[in-house]
Amino acid sequence: MTAVVNVFLKEGVLDPQGKAAHHALDSLGFAGVEDVRIGKQIVIKLNTDDKAKAEAEVKEMCETLLANTVIEDYTIEIN
Repeated sequence: MTAVVNVFLKEGVLDPQGKAAHHALDSLGFAGVEDVRIGKQIVIKLNTDDKAKAEAEVKEMCETLLANTVIEDYTIEIN
């Protein structure tokens, strides 16, 4: 199985990379962009066929290491 974890800053947390990208896009003429938020995607290959077990294990990984849950949220997709 493969787990895809998307980690992104919580609403209200300053995103300097997103602001810089937004400014650059605006400078390049992409005036319709309202906001840019930058996060990260982590792809994990798991050796299991049990989707519930995989999701629980990946959630523990996120809570323990992959996301700073004070300032970040995350989503998990298991395929």
